[in-house]
Amino acid sequence: MKNSKMLDAYANSEREAAVDSDDPHAIICVLYDELCRSMNIFFNNLEKKNADLELRGKALSKSLAIIYALQTSLNFEAGDEIAENLFRLYEYARQQLLESAKSEEPDSIKVAINSLSEIRDAWRMSATQPAARASGDVSAATQRRAS
Repeated sequence: MKNSKMLDAYANSEREAAVDSDDPHAIICVLYDELCRSMNIFFNNLEKKNADLELRGKALSKSLAIIYALQTSLNFEAGDEIAENLFRLYEYARQQLLESAKSEEPDSIKVAINSLSEIRDAWRMSATQPAARASGDVSAATQRRAS
């Protein structure tokens, strides 16, 4: 139990440091991490017999808010096709969340979580490669700072 609290405190401090850093890549990474975490909490609480309805509702709301933040931070002028594809992915995830909330069927939401996890991992890799960021990588221009 103590280790869990310590890990949570460390994770919270990492998130706070990223948000305070003015680094748009770090902020987007935090948003992706939180989105995937919230969507997984929502997914894990879809079964009626074991569901924590309050937790599921909070996870749904948080997921939808993060998706909105990601959608509104897209730079369609600089990102062109990449920004359009990201918007479609975010919209797909939003629709799957809403559909799963109505039907309580987990299948469609898992596809959205997996797709967003792949994008999160790619974003995290691009954030750790300063050469790609300094060279004007399109991904950096695609997602503006979401604050």
